[in-house]
Amino acid sequence: MSIKKKSFREIAILFGFIVCLSNICGLIIPDRIILTCNPSGPNNEWIQFLDDYRRITDPVQLLTFLVPTLLSVLYSFCPEEKIKSRLVNLPLVYSAIGISGWVTYFVEEIFLIIVAKNIGYHINARQVLSNSFLTICLEAIVTFTMSFFIMESLHRKVFLPKYFPNGQISRLKGVLNPGTKLLFAVNYVSVTLFPIFYMFLVTKSLMDQSNIEFEDRFYITIAFILFFGLMIFISFENYFDKPLRKLKRRVRQIKDGDLGSKVSIITNDAFGELGDIFNEMTDSIETKTQKIFDIQNSIITGMATMIESRDNSTGGHIKRTSDCIKVFVNRLKKEEGYSEIPDHFYDCVIKAAPMHDLGKIAVDDAVLRKPGKFTDEEYEKMKKHSEEGARIVENVLSAVDDLEFKKIAVNIAHYHHEKWNGQGYPAKISGEEIPLESRIMALADVFDALVSKRCYKDSFTYDKAFAIIQESLGTHFDPKLGKLFLECRSELEKMYVLFNGKE
Repeated sequence: MSIKKKSFREIAILFGFIVCLSNICGLIIPDRIILTCNPSGPNNEWIQFLDDYRRITDPVQLLTFLVPTLLSVLYSFCPEEKIKSRLVNLPLVYSAIGISGWVTYFVEEIFLIIVAKNIGYHINARQVLSNSFLTICLEAIVTFTMSFFIMESLHRKVFLPKYFPNGQISRLKGVLNPGTKLLFAVNYVSVTLFPIFYMFLVTKSLMDQSNIEFEDRFYITIAFILFFGLMIFISFENYFDKPLRKLKRRVRQIKDGDLGSKVSIITNDAFGELGDIFNEMTDSIETKTQKIFDIQNSIITGMATMIESRDNSTGGHIKRTSDCIKVFVNRLKKEEGYSEIPDHFYDCVIKAAPMHDLGKIAVDDAVLRKPGKFTDEEYEKMKKHSEEGARIVENVLSAVDDLEFKKIAVNIAHYHHEKWNGQGYPAKISGEEIPLESRIMALADVFDALVSKRCYKDSFTYDKAFAIIQESLGTHFDPKLGKLFLECRSELEKMYVLFNGKE
């Protein structure tokens, strides 16, 4: 859903008003403390200076309000393409902008104290700034937590569901993802720091009035309370964040196709239960996905077998070439230059091998079942099975999500009759222009044709078959791949002996 600039600015104005109210609340609380305590003594000179030079100090302190207002206005003006991400970021950004005013105020006080001391006012800068720092911290805490939680609640319940009904927010470019760490940090600030700063400020104001100094153990106690609160914050943040990170990482793995591994959340709480349910879900998905793959492979193999049954010269060719490629792939995985190729590629080649001759379904029986050699005209008709096969494979696999498998299967069907020297068909491409999967298929396809009996020839001996392949390296076959294929001779011979049931 598109978001108009007018709608975005209306929301920005509403959130700006919330920040303004939060700032007012942040201002009121410390003021109540100071008025109650009636500060005097060392602070008198500072208060006197502010009264004497109000024409200067008031405009300077006005920056406290102008800075966040200016930043908010600048943030609300943005190009059309950034409106969505900026809308999502509004609560976090405006909450941060809200406390920028208090930071500006503290910088202004430092500047004004320097000016006051230079014109003769006797000001205890350390005491004024320490009181001011505590007060500003308290004001910033109130401002940030109140504005963030109000705006975030409106965002989650009203604006995000309205403008992002289908989710996908994290996919937007430029979106800030607070995560559990920020949420727990805000909680730590609100629940732990706020009351500590409040009580500390009250106590310090009273002691300043009576000219009493804090003892070291008081500071140590405050530091210990802060540290203890920080440890609780870290513990709770890890308690929630670690399981969520594990689940998020696992979901991404599933998205990328990895269904096998498990998410490890071993606890007896809600997260442990969620982890167990999640693993059971992935087991179910994996089982159903495997069934779909098995059905898909059965259909593909069935189609290939049906075509093979029409061709009275290639009985068992599909099974033999597929097994041949398995042997060859295992050798390639051990060879430098090929071992770096992902296993998924080789798995796809093995799975796609049975589809290499699917295009023969479009060849007339008169040609396909001819018991002798082809005439030139018949051979031209037979050669068309490569292009036709690529078209059929692409249609058959049109709904398959694995794009790499689809591409490999199409390439195998299309280019397995290409030759390294460019004299093959149908595209007459050469060298490494021929896809790697097609070069692998070509070796297995030709080897099986050589050692198998056909209606127009007897089977060649293994010596002769491997000699022909050796002689064809650099012309018909990729020379580097061909040498590695020749190294598979002993395994291939054993496989064919078992396949043929002879010694």
